[in-house]
This record gives sequence, structure tokens and C-alpha cells, in this order.
Amino acid sequence: MILTGLSFWTRLRLIDRSNIVIWDEAHFGKFGSHYIEHEYYTDVHPPLGKLLVAFSGWLANFDGAFKFESGAEYPEGMDYRTMRIFSASWGAMMVPLAYLTARKADYSILASILGATMVLCDTAYLTISRFVLLDSMLLFFTCLTCYSLFGFHHQQDHSFSLAWWSWLSLIGVSLGCVLSVKWVGLFAVGLVGIYTLQDLWDKLADMEMSRKTYVSHWSARALCLIILPIIIYLVCFKIHFDLLYKSGTGDDDMSPLFQAHLEGNAFGESALELAFGSNITIRTLAPEQSLLHSHHHTYPEGSEQHQVTGYYFQDENNHWLIRLPRNDDINYKNFDITHNSRDYDDLGVRYINDGDIIRLNHMATSRNLHSHSFASPNSNNKQHFLEVSAYGDDERGDVKDNWKIEVVKHLDSYSGSRIHTMATHFRLRHVELGCLLAVTQKRLPVWGYYQMEIGCASNAEDINDLRTVWMAETNQHEKLSSPPQNTYKYHFFRDFWYLNKLMWRSNNALIPDPDKEDILSSTPTQWPMVGVGLRMCRWDDDTIKFFLLGNPMVWWTSFISVITFTILHITYIVREKRQIHDKEQARWNQSFSIGKSLLLGWFLHYIPFYIMGRVMYLHHYFPALYFSILLVPFLLDHFTAQSNGRQRFLIFGILMILVISNFIYFSPFSYGMDGPIDAYSGRSWMKWWNLTKKY
Repeated sequence: MILTGLSFWTRLRLIDRSNIVIWDEAHFGKFGSHYIEHEYYTDVHPPLGKLLVAFSGWLANFDGAFKFESGAEYPEGMDYRTMRIFSASWGAMMVPLAYLTARKADYSILASILGATMVLCDTAYLTISRFVLLDSMLLFFTCLTCYSLFGFHHQQDHSFSLAWWSWLSLIGVSLGCVLSVKWVGLFAVGLVGIYTLQDLWDKLADMEMSRKTYVSHWSARALCLIILPIIIYLVCFKIHFDLLYKSGTGDDDMSPLFQAHLEGNAFGESALELAFGSNITIRTLAPEQSLLHSHHHTYPEGSEQHQVTGYYFQDENNHWLIRLPRNDDINYKNFDITHNSRDYDDLGVRYINDGDIIRLNHMATSRNLHSHSFASPNSNNKQHFLEVSAYGDDERGDVKDNWKIEVVKHLDSYSGSRIHTMATHFRLRHVELGCLLAVTQKRLPVWGYYQMEIGCASNAEDINDLRTVWMAETNQHEKLSSPPQNTYKYHFFRDFWYLNKLMWRSNNALIPDPDKEDILSSTPTQWPMVGVGLRMCRWDDDTIKFFLLGNPMVWWTSFISVITFTILHITYIVREKRQIHDKEQARWNQSFSIGKSLLLGWFLHYIPFYIMGRVMYLHHYFPALYFSILLVPFLLDHFTAQSNGRQRFLIFGILMILVISNFIYFSPFSYGMDGPIDAYSGRSWMKWWNLTKKY
């Protein structure tokens, strides 16, 4: 209770001292406002943490109007204090969880207090918890996963009891939540997965366990550790989609079918079926999702005709008019243009069907989509991609302007031959050359404004090759009206999968820019030994400044404990091989599974960052730090097992005094520094901390 009280006091103290948007409050506060205003947005993280931010805004009677611009002052009357208190409460609960986890791991009282005190007094944990961010929630659910795992470990002799099921279910809930805040939660999933597989492997060797019981163990874990987290993850996205039903800043990132069901989005006004005379925009299904585009600029070589490119943004140069094909008596290989569909309605509208041959006329330049035997600019090889250009006009042109529509699939329930806007995926085959219109996934040089290259694929016959698959994104026709409401239906699992792929691509795209100096980013080698700090706001004299930096005594001893545990384990392996059996060896063997889980938790949450290409920041180390902190009292318990009470109290007391004194000394970094930063230069123990350097 004392530790919990101190935790809340340290986290909430002076929490509203700075009334400006600090660091990533600019992102996550803004996402919370989108939920309150129901405006659709996209982000690289799953929704749970941002839903909780929105909930804190609701508690604070926030109307969503303030958009959390970086460094902006909170408007008068906005209760940002309540939102910060909500976030800080998650961070405050880490301290009692650390104590309870240590007790579940059979730590001594002194060791449990030390572990909780180190979490309490870490200035990095304190600072990150005091703002409207996701990290305090991520850390809480990571701690809850560790606590529930050790709690379940204690129930191994009471399989299928109520307590056993409760702890196993709590692991599943915590995994579902930590994964739904950030994908870093996958490392916690890995920790639990490894523990579970080893546990089931050990049970396989139990000759007294029946096959039915063993299968039941597998079934219970599948239910609680796989199905339950998946359900929580899915429910978070369902709430996300249900709350964001209005058009917003993230529309363009989603599929046109999804956008069409959003209130205020113009895609829902597109005519359902394509017809000759339709004004359409066409988007590729390839990951780039470029729109078919042309402009007045020409290729510098090859045909020297107008360029045809892929362009991501909405633009008047993306519009194409579907016209009748060039009707000629030439035999187009296996295609007969005279068999074009004659599907008319009462208004004289002639609809486009699967297999129809069309001509696409670029509306801004009056040129026709065209291909010929020149190689595309980036391939220089006719066997791969031929050049696609815009050529001629409504009167002037030839049969190389003709393209055949080949339906790949319908996303809606329609099974006929007509082409539906947004719902029909199709390919465009050049009638004369037999190649397929495709995005080459290469960018044009400066003369093409670095837009995506469009070519005609000579050897692309794979129907699943998304480079050659297109859809009509918008469709306007003077004789066709907008479809009835809810024509373009929302499909949860389709949009869920689409959004998760988008998040994956966006995460992978967060790579360092070599042309820009990023004073906030860091590398994994800088983290464990407090080799770097992070400025969280402006650094001028008039701003209250916050510096994200760990307590050196906490971080240094934690990293040393990782190294010590590894060396110690190797030592005990050698001792056991040499048949040395004493109380020290027995004590190590008995408690090793706890230490191993903590080391594995640190390893899984830290080492993968060495192979990631994305930009990284100091806070990425915080989940790993928690596991290494708990290793410190674990090792002290082991080393002092033979010491008397006074010696143990002295050893633990000295370390706690060092941790607390470091915390007090560096606390201005967390509670805010006012005035010139040079006044705090004495606290810059290492020159690479970047505390006082001017930029």
C-alpha cells in the first residue's frame, strides 16, 4: 500500500505544470479527438491504447475540437489534466504489479520491495507515464503478462482448478491487451509461447498423465492463449471501425469500398456500374495503390509520347473517359472486336461487361491510353515491360488504343458479367500486343517527377499478381445516378485484414532519413547503459523542459544483472557437469526457471531491435528494462541466501539508497526544468546525453 501510494504521488505530482502539447501527445491526443468526433484516421498502432486515450478525453468532457498540434498551448477550459492523470494511473500501477510479481516468484520481502522501488524510482518510467501517450498502457499490460505468467506457474500442481483457469485466462487477456496497444506486444506473446511449449513438452514426459489429460492441456492453452487474445484484438478493431463512421484524414489509406460507407465521403456517390461514357479513376491493387495518371509531359526517349504514370494522390489528371474502341478489320489475334457486348438499358446506356474491348481517353489531355513495342523506361527489356503512353485523341489514333477488360473477381455478392465500381477487380489486356497493364513497382527519374512507372507486362499471366490488377475507384456518368444508400457494404474481416496489412507496411516504412539529422532517434546499443536521453519539447529558456532519461543506478545495475545471470548460469552448468551438488547448486536449480523467464523476457523485448530497419527511440527499450530490473533482486536474493538478516538489510538498503538518491537528483528531468538549461549542466554526467547542447 505504501509503494502504491508513493507511485501515484510521484506520477501525479505537478502533472499539469506544462500546459503545452508534449512530444507524442501531438499524435495520440489527436487520435483520441478523432474518436470523439467519429472521424476516420489511420495509424501504425492497433487501436486499444488510442481508444483508452479517447475514453480519458470523454472523462474530461473533451469535445474533440482541439487537434493537439505539437507544442501548442492547451486551450483555456480544456481539462488536459484529467487525460494525463488517466495515462499516469497505468504507469503508477506498474509498481504494485512489480511487487506482486516478485512475491509470486518467491522473492524475499526485501527483494520484492527493492524490485518495486527500482520501478518506482526510474525517471524514464516516471516521465513517460505523465503525458497522454500509449507507453504507460503498454508497460502496464506487459507487467500484467509477467505477473499472470508467474501466477499461473504457481498453479502447476492444481491443473484445471478454478485458480488455474483464472491465471491462464488472465495471461490471455493481458496478451490480447498488450498486443492491441502496440505490436511490440508480440514479444510478450513470444515469451508466453516459449514458456507454454516447454511446459507442454515437460508434461509429455509425465508417464502418469493420461492422453486425454494431455490433450486437455493443449486445448486449454489454445482457448486461453490463442483464441482469447485474438478475440480481444478483433473486438478492439470492431470498436475502432464502429466509432469512426465519418470521413476523416485517414480515408485515402483505406480501400475505396471502405471509404464509400463513411459519412461525407464522395466515393459512395459513384455510379455502381461502368458504361461507355463513364468518367472513371482507376487504382492498382499493388501495394503502392497508385492511380492511373497522365499529364502533358512526354517521355524523353522511346515513343516520346505523353507519359502515363502511377500517382497516389487525387488529381484532375487521374480521370479517364471510357470510349468505344478503334473498330478496325484487323484480326486482333484471339480477340474479335465485333463481338463487343450490346448490353443497353432503357436510357440507351451501354454497360461494360467482362471481355469487352474499350478505349480509355485521358480527359485532361484528350490522349488515349496506348502501348507499343518500345521497352518501358526502367526495364530496357521488351520481354518484361513495354512502354505505356498517351497518344492521339478522339479522332486520331490506331488499334493500339484498344484494351480488353478481364474480370479477376467481385468483392460483392454480384456474380454477373458487368463491372462494378470499387467491387470488381479486373485486368486490362492490350488487344494488339497481348500484354497486361501493370505498375512496375519502380519510380521514374526526375523527368517523371518520381511517380510510379506504368508498363505493359509481357509475361504476367498470374491472376494473383496484383501489379496487373485494377479497379475503378470513382465512376461518374451523365445518365447514371448515384446508387442507393448502403450499396457499397462494409465488411469487417476484409477491412480488418486490409488495415493490418497497411499498418505493417507503414511500420516498415518508418526508416531513418540519411539526409536529415534526427536528434531524437537512437540505436539499441545506446539504451542499456543510459547512453542517450530524449528531449520531449522545445528547449528554449521560456519553455518548461522535459528530458526522457533513465535513472542510471536502475539501468546500470539492471544491465549488469543480465550479464551476471548469464555468466552465473554457465558456471552452474559446468558445476553440474562436474557432479558438484550442494545447497547453492540446489537453490539455483530450484529458482532458475524464474530467472530464465526474466532473461528471456529481456532478450525478446530488446534483441529484435538490432535487426529492425525502422527508426528507433529510447522508449522502445522500456518493456525490456522491466524484466532486467526484476533480475536485480532475484540475483541479490541468491547471493545473500547465506547471509544473516543484518547483512542482507545492509546490502539491499545500500542499493535502495543509491536508487532513491539518483531519483531525487534527476527528478527535475521528469517534473520539468524551467529557465536556461545551462543551470542543469551538472546533471549531464555524459556528454552524449544531449542535455545542454544548442541546436
